[in-house]
Amino acid sequence: MNTPWQDATRDARRLPPASRPLQRDARIPLLSGNSMPVVGLGSWMLTSHTTEAVQHAFELGYRMIDTSQDYLTQDGIGRAIRRFGAPRDSLFIVTKVEPEGNSYDATLSHLEELKLAYADLVLIHEAPEHGVGEPVWEGLMRARDDGMTRDIGVCSYKIDQLRTLAENTGEWPAVHQLEWSPFGHSLDMLSFCNAHEIVLQAYAPLTRGKRLGDPRLAEVGRRHGKSAAQVMLRWNLQHGVAPIPKAYREDHQRENLDIFDFELDAADMGNLDALNENYSALEKLEYI
Repeated sequence: MNTPWQDATRDARRLPPASRPLQRDARIPLLSGNSMPVVGLGSWMLTSHTTEAVQHAFELGYRMIDTSQDYLTQDGIGRAIRRFGAPRDSLFIVTKVEPEGNSYDATLSHLEELKLAYADLVLIHEAPEHGVGEPVWEGLMRARDDGMTRDIGVCSYKIDQLRTLAENTGEWPAVHQLEWSPFGHSLDMLSFCNAHEIVLQAYAPLTRGKRLGDPRLAEVGRRHGKSAAQVMLRWNLQHGVAPIPKAYREDHQRENLDIFDFELDAADMGNLDALNENYSALEKLEYI
């Protein structure tokens, strides 16, 4: 029987994210009717470890990989995909274009580097310095319509920018990727995106390791027999947010995937929400 996250129907999309069953092979419905995995692997700074790290991830059960041309990992990810040999439609590959320039040509360049016929999701890497990037968005719409990507989205947009982008182009992003952790997040943003059926995807969900030693995380983890990292990732999932933690060591990849056998209760979730101080491992939450 399909779970609501596996059934990419409009009725499933309308379910509150917190009410959707959480299983490792669950899929999050997108506006397009496509779906994406609930957890993935980030590849920022994997560099020379890329191919081996992604192969390990595939073998452990990861099916979503996040990349960008400036991460210098696309070539290695492409090699790992070919070595793994799984059907292409069982994988979910995310890449990004910059907020200026020709996004259609940039998408084609990424596909050539990955040696893929299409990406599953292409994002505008960050909000432009001025405006909301309508020409870049329209280039991605054209790339999608031409079969170069199945879905399109944005990164680190403010609520007003999301609204303006949709008003000016007639289309909401399928996915909004942004820095997101218990220490830095916006429940207003989450509520807005839920209302418009935009899926949130969390980069740096473990604060790049900078807040893993917080004793409040350790206390929650002790009660569940889990690590601080697993608590933070589970918190994301229960908010309906898809985390993409970076990890090149196989033991860390395994730990980050071992988050489907426990549940944070309402008190846990409230206490973790209350850790919010708009903290950013990258100095600033761009969407606040």
